Amino acid sequence: MTSVQKTTFDEALIRHARLFKALAHPARLAILQYLARIRTCITGDIAGELPLSRTTVNQHLKELRDAGLIKGTVEGVRTNYCLDAGAIETLRQGTDDLLAKINIKKNLC
Repeated sequence: MTSVQKTTFDEALIRHARLFKALAHPARLAILQYLARIRTCITGDIAGELPLSRTTVNQHLKELRDAGLIKGTVEGVRTNYCLDAGAIETLRQGTDDLLAKINIKKNLC
């Protein structure tokens, strides 16, 4: 009989993993960069800015929205997309904290 080891990860690590998963595709990073560059919300077609089909872009937008990194509000038949500035700042601070905890000194190995 095998035993199952139950491991509970810190809530912050789980949150980081979810955010990193949402960032784990270059199209999603490109969408975030685009929204940051235009410095406004966009109701237009983001697919025109990326070398991807509209359907594929919409799937990536959904992942970013589900992760809480962007906001998407429906306005008629269109969705208005914006960066969630608070979530982006939380991501930045959390990433800085995480990387500080795993900082490796030179010549360790």
